[in-house]
Amino acid sequence: MDIQGYKWVRWRVWVCRVAAVLSLGLLLILFHWRPRLAVLARCCSCPLALADFLLIRDNFGQQHVVEVLTEEMDEGSLEVLGDLEDMEWRDTVELNTEKKTLLRYYLFEGMRYVWLDRKGAFCRVSVLNEDWTCKDLYGFQKGLSPLEQSLRRRVYGPNLIDVPVKSYLKLLFEEVLNPFYMFQIFSITLWMIDEYYYYATCIFVISLLSISISLYETRKQSITLRNMAQLVTNVTVHRDSGEEECVSSVNLVPGDCIIIPQDGLLLPCDAALLAGECLVNESMLTGESVPVLKTPLTAGDGRYNSETERRHTIFCGTHVIQAKGGRPGGGGAVAIVTSTGFFTAKGNLVSSILYPQPTNFRFYQDAVKFLLILGFVALIGTIYSSVVLSKTHATWMELVIRTLDVITIAVPPALPAAITTGTIYAQSRLKKHGIFCISPPRINVCGKVSLFCFDKTGTLTEEGLDVWGVMQGGSDGFSELVSDPKRLPSGPMLSGLACCHTVTVLKGEPLGDPLELKMFQSTGWTLQEPEGEGNVLDAEFGGHRVLAVMRPPPTSTSEAVAIIQRFPFSSALQRMSVVTLERGGHSALAFMKGSPEMVASLCRAETVPAEFSSKLRNFASEGLRVLALGYKPVDSSDIGTIERGAVEKDLIFMGLLMMKNLVKPESAAVINILKLAQLRTVMVTGDNILTAVNVAQSCGMVGSNEKVVFVKATPYTTQSMPTLRFNLGDGGARQGGVEVYTQGLYQNSFGYHFAINGKSFAALCDHFPEHLPKILMRATVFARMAPDQKTQLVKELQKLNYRVGMCGDGANDCGALRAADVGVSLSEAEASVASPFTSKTENISCVPLLIREGRCSLVTSFSLFRYMALYSLIQFSSVLVLYSVETTLADLQFLFIDIVLVTLLAIVMGKGGPSDELHPCRPPASLLALPVLSSLFIHTCMIILGQLAALFITMSQDWFIPLNTTLSGPENLPNMEDTSVFALSGYQYIIMAVVVTKGFPHKKPLYHNVIFLSVLLVHFGLMTWLVLYPGPFIVKIFRLYDISDMNFKMLLVALAALNFFICFVVEVLIDMGILNCLRMLRQKRSKKEYKRLNLLLSDSPSWPPLNQTLFPTENTVIGIS
Repeated sequence: MDIQGYKWVRWRVWVCRVAAVLSLGLLLILFHWRPRLAVLARCCSCPLALADFLLIRDNFGQQHVVEVLTEEMDEGSLEVLGDLEDMEWRDTVELNTEKKTLLRYYLFEGMRYVWLDRKGAFCRVSVLNEDWTCKDLYGFQKGLSPLEQSLRRRVYGPNLIDVPVKSYLKLLFEEVLNPFYMFQIFSITLWMIDEYYYYATCIFVISLLSISISLYETRKQSITLRNMAQLVTNVTVHRDSGEEECVSSVNLVPGDCIIIPQDGLLLPCDAALLAGECLVNESMLTGESVPVLKTPLTAGDGRYNSETERRHTIFCGTHVIQAKGGRPGGGGAVAIVTSTGFFTAKGNLVSSILYPQPTNFRFYQDAVKFLLILGFVALIGTIYSSVVLSKTHATWMELVIRTLDVITIAVPPALPAAITTGTIYAQSRLKKHGIFCISPPRINVCGKVSLFCFDKTGTLTEEGLDVWGVMQGGSDGFSELVSDPKRLPSGPMLSGLACCHTVTVLKGEPLGDPLELKMFQSTGWTLQEPEGEGNVLDAEFGGHRVLAVMRPPPTSTSEAVAIIQRFPFSSALQRMSVVTLERGGHSALAFMKGSPEMVASLCRAETVPAEFSSKLRNFASEGLRVLALGYKPVDSSDIGTIERGAVEKDLIFMGLLMMKNLVKPESAAVINILKLAQLRTVMVTGDNILTAVNVAQSCGMVGSNEKVVFVKATPYTTQSMPTLRFNLGDGGARQGGVEVYTQGLYQNSFGYHFAINGKSFAALCDHFPEHLPKILMRATVFARMAPDQKTQLVKELQKLNYRVGMCGDGANDCGALRAADVGVSLSEAEASVASPFTSKTENISCVPLLIREGRCSLVTSFSLFRYMALYSLIQFSSVLVLYSVETTLADLQFLFIDIVLVTLLAIVMGKGGPSDELHPCRPPASLLALPVLSSLFIHTCMIILGQLAALFITMSQDWFIPLNTTLSGPENLPNMEDTSVFALSGYQYIIMAVVVTKGFPHKKPLYHNVIFLSVLLVHFGLMTWLVLYPGPFIVKIFRLYDISDMNFKMLLVALAALNFFICFVVEVLIDMGILNCLRMLRQKRSKKEYKRLNLLLSDSPSWPPLNQTLFPTENTVIGIS
């Protein structure tokens, strides 16, 4: 962020106050709209250390003004924090010859930033504890003193994720000062002066109703979000005196030692677990419904990080179901508060909802530009009307009013509200299908998605796994495959399968990761956990503190095994381990399971079978989920304090566990739908690359006649340079050899896909950035990807101008889900804030539906935008044409057009649902594209010509009576000119609603929208009645001229029909691409980076360079000019 400091200048403040009074408050409204101008007008630039206000430019280029706050601190309390934070936040100033210590800070997007004198900058208050090590956290176990806690609370602020809920009065004030409503107030005032009382009153009532609904919905959403975000509860805190104190969670600060009760609680902060184990439901944050077991943090000198230590961190807003083993008596757990308020994981998510990243979507950007175009049109109309009216007998007051009235007509104030109608309908339809949205503008973005990433396990494949078999291995090779682990002989392999997991028991039922549950249950062993203080089990296993005991079935000869230590699974480490004992404290063993490659690298080389790689490749290529296990004896004397690093090295390789992960039946069909719609699909998984390729082939991401090229990149080592190779998949090698394959690949005889793992992806990003875009263009499978790499991949794809969608189901996908343009979380938790969209459907069938709804919403928004623009242009033309003959529309004519015709049509126009199929062509997103502007220009010309034709035909009739030129405006009503123009323009509002409403291929045909069709027919009938048989009462109240010539009236209807025919044909021809010839003449190159890259790669005869080793210095880049 870019920050500039400003301080008050007294004389400037007084000048602004006087100017505000003289401008009748208009200056204050301007300052409300542009706070930056208020600061520049009242303040002068100064160093940040002296600033009263800060002007902040965020990462998206948006500017914000915040006030610097100060709080006086007690000098005597400064030593309490000690050297931990070095008192960096102090700002000592001299006041009345006494030194006072001030805390200077500001609040931005909920987060507190404090002045750090040593750094000479405002920094997040979280920097004061970001260097804490794991060892430091254990030092806080003794507890904070009340004085120390009080001082920290003043520095860190309250532990609240405070979602502001404004009063109705404040909301009303802010809503009324919105430019849209200010324009409405200006328009209503103008109409009242011009004696359009009925029209002005109706618009006032509608605006009042609109404001009331908006205030209610805004406040309701704020209250809902506050209820979801704010959590205030009582927490037990351990003090340095040894006492335990019950305090409000609002008063918690980083460093507080909290006691988690055995029955659990909703945690109001982020905390590192130091003693005991906790079973936690994190669905609120991650969408992952499976409870997670949290284990104590290992004391060490490494810096603590909540993301890398996720398995030892309990996050704010998550529900601790059960806590055990951390307190005397066996119940409860001990944790240290690490983050509070908006600095927690939940606070960050809530902040992203309250202050979302600006949607960089062309439709919304063009909408603003188009309003400026309409403003320019209004300026031309203003000049024309002032010239025309100046030639009449209009007074100066009438001239000003009529001229300003043109502006209110040409720029429709309801335009921004109207284009959200399609989004509202789409959101409602999605909710009926179990898809919930917390960011409605993203629905339109769904319509432009060009690439969708999918997680594998639980998304493309079933969540549950079935054990397929076990194969023991050692230095002599692998044994025969054992399909049922119960048939394994007693020994380390069986014991490892039974105890190397984090499964726990809740109310008699085992809970845990589905994979670990299946593995444990396949052994037939039972799980027993300590009760009370656990002394009985501790005594049974040599007096060591026992976490859980695995007991074999009665018929087995195996011994019961107790788990003494657990090191839970980490995505970054790709492994987990446990330390165990047999009865009496004998036979201490450490077991480890994880990805085969990782386990093999941590085992002694002589214990890994020679055919390890080939076996792994064979199993993985069959789509099996493969895990490897290893073990080693450990010294029982330090079994309770042994560190993870000492456990997970120099192990003995035990064998492989194969699990079958079936592809969900819906996956292949959905992938096929997306491919037919020419949407790229990509798999991003933490699983083995060969397993991922097999699943990609099973679900259709990789076609049966397409090949797979494996990309392998290596980083710098002390012995070698970074390298990059493109190797053939086994399938390609078997089918005719490398030469044939290579020749076919280069001649585009068949398609190919890249497959790459996380290590290679990291090396590629670091050492081969010039090759990264080309590999991303053809890569379909990304395996062994860490959570942060998934996020990085999404961002790299966005750099190629892809609109990226991401579909996942667990905690590992959260970062990618939020980074994607469209993130879809498959979760039963409706209140999940893990992504913009949450689907209760547990398969990817929601993705095509979401894209179809997005396209439908985008097309509807386009139609409504064009219709509202044409509505303004029709009325604009009518008024200018009538101004030319010294008359105008009547009050009730305006009212009838705006309320009965236009508003009703605009409301029901968006009700048409999406098409049942995904079309290969995506809808346009630019309002300033040639087809859109050409269409609007031609329709406007037809509108003007139609109205002029109606006027001239009327004036050419034998019975025509010219209006009284001594009068002007409404005083000249009724007259023939107004009646004919009103009649034709009334048809034009209905005609344009039909012309701009798009159906195929993204929406259902017009006849499916029964309500819209019915309103069209009613309106057509109403207008025909008004033109042909109005009756004396209608003629009187609408101030129409009663023309008796039926042939003339039929001629007006025929003219409207001709207008419709011409506009409809023009629209159809434009839709068919008649303007493409103009585009070809321009020879405009695609702005999408991925489209340009795709063309260049298709024409490259030497890409990819198969079976060649590339180095960073080699220039093999395809240039993009």
